[in-house]
Amino acid sequence: MRQEWEPEDLIEVWTLLEEDQERLQNKSGANRLGFALLLKFFEVEARFPENAAEIPVPAVSYVAQQVKVAAEEWAAYDWSGRAIKRHRMEIRGAFGFRECTEE
Repeated sequence: MRQEWEPEDLIEVWTLLEEDQERLQNKSGANRLGFALLLKFFEVEARFPENAAEIPVPAVSYVAQQVKVAAEEWAAYDWSGRAIKRHRMEIRGAFGFRECTEE
């Protein structure tokens, strides 16, 4: 994913819609921001980022403003815990994807 974004592109791609906001209602802090960023990234790339650095800094700032969480909280998002596994499952479900299996 590109790292440089013009303001109008940020608005077009990274703006959370009403249905996105509804998915955030039971989340707070780093989990709220992390979920929102994973959701929008998945919407654009049809995959999840491999690490935090894959999310463009301007997008982190823009989404953080929308969810009313400090952008610095992104650094606290746990990339290996139960929350991210739940977030990924919820996001896949929202877009009608299933996790790959060996079958």
